[in-house]
Amino acid sequence: MSIQDIWSSALHLIGQAWWVEINTERPHCTYYFGPFATAVEADGAKAGYIEDLEGESAQGIQVVIKRCKPAQMTIDYEEAAEEDYRPIVKTPMSGQFG
Repeated sequence: MSIQDIWSSALHLIGQAWWVEINTERPHCTYYFGPFATAVEADGAKAGYIEDLEGESAQGIQVVIKRCKPAQMTIDYEEAAEEDYRPIVKTPMSGQFG
């Protein structure tokens, strides 16, 4: 591990690292790439990430370079919506207890 990698990891721990955030319309996802020690370093790396996503046929790509501390590297909104879908079943007694 290089000094740069150690520094980037330290910045990430305190929420001061720079990340490339890429949002795509299809699939409806947010991807985080990083951490980076500087915004310039993150900006220099973004082209490779965009190229990879375009190679996977991603559409509606939007890129933001920002300081953050993402909890997960990929958020798939379509998959999350399917997992969160829980039908509410109402019975004649539903409103009487609770």
